[in-house]
Amino acid sequence: MNIHEYQARQLLAQYGVALPAAEVFSGAEAARQFAEQLFARGETLVVVKAQIHAGGRGKGTFKNGFNGGVKLCKTAAEVFNDATAMLGNVLITKQTGPEGRLVSKILVCAAPKIKKELYCAYLLDRSLSRPILMVSTEGGMDIEQIAVEHPEKIIKETVDPAFGLLPFQGRKLASALGLKGDLIAAGAKFFSGIFKTFWECDASLVEINPLCIIAGRDGKDALLAVDAKISLDDNALYRHANIQAMRDLAEEAPLEIEAGKYNLNYIKLDGSIACLVNGAGLAMATMDIIQHYGGHASNFLDVGGGASKEQVTAAFRIILSDPNVKAILVNIFGGIMQCDIIATGIVAAVRETQLSLPLVVRLEGNNVQLGKKILQDSGLPIINGDSMADAAQKVVQAVEK
Repeated sequence: MNIHEYQARQLLAQYGVALPAAEVFSGAEAARQFAEQLFARGETLVVVKAQIHAGGRGKGTFKNGFNGGVKLCKTAAEVFNDATAMLGNVLITKQTGPEGRLVSKILVCAAPKIKKELYCAYLLDRSLSRPILMVSTEGGMDIEQIAVEHPEKIIKETVDPAFGLLPFQGRKLASALGLKGDLIAAGAKFFSGIFKTFWECDASLVEINPLCIIAGRDGKDALLAVDAKISLDDNALYRHANIQAMRDLAEEAPLEIEAGKYNLNYIKLDGSIACLVNGAGLAMATMDIIQHYGGHASNFLDVGGGASKEQVTAAFRIILSDPNVKAILVNIFGGIMQCDIIATGIVAAVRETQLSLPLVVRLEGNNVQLGKKILQDSGLPIINGDSMADAAQKVVQAVEK
């Protein structure tokens, strides 16, 4: 689950991570009043940030013609004008696609004087089955770009979850970033707070980009998390009622929300052939083989290892809600799931939804002969796929007719 930047700030603040003063608003006048308070206490710049679940906001464009979802302002009047231009309008970035995202909230934040931008992120290294802390002196850039252009500038530290980030590891990375004097201890404390956020919130990613060295009012340099992104592990959300409450359904695709109600893993794609598969690996292979034979998948849909008749019916309804779907491929390997049960679910779903699109079914595994007999005896126009390749070719041909 993704959350907004202002929500990520709330989680980070709980674990002592230093952040600039900020508030979130859904109205331009309230944003202006808060900006006045910031300027009155000595801030020289205030930033207005559109709150959507997508990166590249600063270079984005609104459908109303306004450019930029991140704006630096020198007066409260500028904050009001920028907030008015953003709120209630659709922002398009590289990550949103042409449809964009509606901006319903903005973050108004103090913009300190930045002396240096750094990068910091915690994520899970699946090859090691442990969290890693990744830092770089190249803050403000995409980490993928850094990896390609300056791989030597990415420094990684593996964290043992039994002990957490140890103080010497934090100091080591602070030194690797070129921090000096008091900033080494500040850096170690900062990295520790980020790790606690990552670990105790069951996050899959905590990214601070940029992590900034700023000029403090007392003349001393300090570290601040100027921008933050947090992604949470959906499987652990039951442990975090406060984080579940942060879910913004307006940022999610309606069909994916509907699928979640039935514990189905669904992701909408741009093709015309719908896939209903049990198992994420088999689902990926199914999309690949459809592509191999000249077709394009309209979705990723994993019904899991023990889908019920109700789940299969719900899956068909969700698939048929996509107007781009021209044919359906069901590809089931019966291991935990028995083929006769899935066949019964397919027959019930076809009848309930009054399916008129071509339907190709490939069954293999536990109780496969009984499953095929149930499909054959149903009297429905279901096309049998003898193998995954055969089923893929048949569904592509059905679309091309």
